[in-house]
Amino acid sequence: MHIPIDDYAAGAAVATGLVTTSPTVRESTGEALPTPEALAAFLAAHELRLDAALPPTTDDVFQVQLLRREVRGIMETETADQAVAGGRVLLRRAGLAPVLLRAEGKWQWHVPTAPGASLADELAAFISTALLGVVRTLGHERFRACAAPGCRGVFADTSRAGRRRYCMPELCGNRLNVANHRARRQAGSVIA
Repeated sequence: MHIPIDDYAAGAAVATGLVTTSPTVRESTGEALPTPEALAAFLAAHELRLDAALPPTTDDVFQVQLLRREVRGIMETETADQAVAGGRVLLRRAGLAPVLLRAEGKWQWHVPTAPGASLADELAAFISTALLGVVRTLGHERFRACAAPGCRGVFADTSRAGRRRYCMPELCGNRLNVANHRARRQAGSVIA
């Protein structure tokens, strides 16, 4: 796998997506990556084509669940230095020295992964490259906790304006909007 260094947004979305699969975040629905099939669906949803050509195994699921904890730990660090140190640890699992490759008619830096690296190690290299890119380009303050009451999710905000508030906007943001709407309707009916 060759990971483009400049495209940190895609990897940050995978990092956020991976963290939100945790039963810690999904208390009502539980583990979102319980099986090799669920892991394959997660990878497909994020359009990830890792060098590990075989379908995910039960061991891959376990290793990715462990990786999820490490990714969350990086996103919860207190300082940029801590995030960078954690990112370097993940990158060393499968990342090799950057190489300059011609892609789409121009030269771009890529991080290749070691031949024969496991699915979890390739995913670690992909995610760590992205998280390091977020720190470098946008700043450590773009790692945030979800603003939805009761949600324990964290995310990397790669939005242009940097105003994202929820780990899963379609779920957490919608829940809060519905709750606020109901509160306004109830307040309106009490006044009327």
